[in-house]
Amino acid sequence: MSFPLLTATAALPAIGAIATAAVPAAKRTAAKWLALLFSLATLALAITVLVRFDPDGDRYQLTESHSWIADFGVRYELGVDGIAVALIALTALLIPFIVLAGWHDADPLETGSRRWRPTQGFFALILAVEAMVIISFEATDVFLFYIFFEAMLIPMYFLIGGFGDRAHKDGEEKAATQRSYAAVKFLLYNLAGGLIMLAAVIGLYVVAGNFSLTEIAQARANGELEMATSTERWLFLGFFFAFAVKAPLWPLHTWLPNAMQESTAPVAVLITAVVDKVGTFAMLRFCLQLFPEASKWATPVILVLAVISIIYGALLAVGQRDIKRLIAYASISHFGFIVMGIFAMTSQGQSGATLYMVNHGISTAVLMLIAGFLISRRGSRLIADFGGVQKVAPVLAGTFLIGGLATLSLPGLAPFVSEFLVLVGTFTRYPAIGIIATFGIVLAALYTLVLYQRTMTGPVKPEVAAMPDLRVREIAVVAPLVVLLVFLGVYPKPVTDVVNPAVEHTMSDVQKKDPQPEVEAAK
Repeated sequence: MSFPLLTATAALPAIGAIATAAVPAAKRTAAKWLALLFSLATLALAITVLVRFDPDGDRYQLTESHSWIADFGVRYELGVDGIAVALIALTALLIPFIVLAGWHDADPLETGSRRWRPTQGFFALILAVEAMVIISFEATDVFLFYIFFEAMLIPMYFLIGGFGDRAHKDGEEKAATQRSYAAVKFLLYNLAGGLIMLAAVIGLYVVAGNFSLTEIAQARANGELEMATSTERWLFLGFFFAFAVKAPLWPLHTWLPNAMQESTAPVAVLITAVVDKVGTFAMLRFCLQLFPEASKWATPVILVLAVISIIYGALLAVGQRDIKRLIAYASISHFGFIVMGIFAMTSQGQSGATLYMVNHGISTAVLMLIAGFLISRRGSRLIADFGGVQKVAPVLAGTFLIGGLATLSLPGLAPFVSEFLVLVGTFTRYPAIGIIATFGIVLAALYTLVLYQRTMTGPVKPEVAAMPDLRVREIAVVAPLVVLLVFLGVYPKPVTDVVNPAVEHTMSDVQKKDPQPEVEAAK
């Protein structure tokens, strides 16, 4: 029997979470180092998965299958395609930086009456989320996926509500109330989506007789399993609703700005760069593969919602006064691009959407973590409270600028390639949608450059005159991510080579081919 690599990759951070939580309360520093070591070990396993994965091999590789709840046809089934491998690598890559960036975020306050949860709990919850996200990317049993899709909400709830941002000027009591509101809103929105998905999961079992993604998809492809048109559409809507909440897609997005605003910067990165990717990933893996006809039926409406997300998120980002809320609305706009690429039903669009998931995770991590370092120095999230930072902290300002330029998809940085592919892939089949979406690029330049101008340039405000530049630990957090932004911006081939074969399989599932160009290329 071969080594269960996928199980080990998901189990290791779960074991790390338990071990970190068990560290005595007086050993906070030991808990931090333990969490970092487990996150690095998980990264090593994720790299092993990436190395052992053959893009030209079977669709699902490194598979594991064991009977679990036999009476209900539930199996412990794991397998990864190129899209899952890329997102597992992204998740495992970001968690060590999240741990390092949040090194002091759960330390007890020296002053004030509010008692913070133990430091150990903060890092244990981060590792628990990592474990659940990774197994969600690996699961090929629909019921197994659903369990962890929902279970990850619990540690995220405590991370938002129990370890929120300390940069409040309204007093601890009001700050705690706002954190609780954000955490409850996050939980209720996602639970509502999950309950609707549960009904669809049960309906799928009634129709198919099992929960195996590969078996159901194969039976549908062979004509051995037929669904009534109305049944397939209702099941599709049940799955898609839950994924759209997680994504987040307009108008189901309103939980995200509150959650990111009230979280610490590392937890905000965990939300938008890691957890939310499960929603867009699941659209590719489950919606398109299980319900191809319903996916095509719903495409026009979904594309309209995606375009609204792009423009709406960008417009609201322009008007924000809070740095974290601005980044949150920018992410809503970016997720609109990802969903648009998925449902453009072209290979360029879906490859771009998958690449966008990876690149957005990296660029948002850079921008939000630098914003977190900035906010912790000033003690305020308000843009108006900053000014002239680049004169007193040039390294901080420079990395913040790189993160911002990546957010607006500047050529030469990673998000540009993915956004370009999404727009090209959309335009070839839906030109009007593609044209409207390009306005999101203009708005992105506006909110990013205005943010940089108001915080980093101009006269030095007295409150930031003594602001220290990035420390060694903080440089260690952002420097590798900046290098990766530049590398993937110049040479995205390592990622596209992994994801493109999986995209071809998805295109085959929905029986779509790329539109032929109107003018043949000269030979």
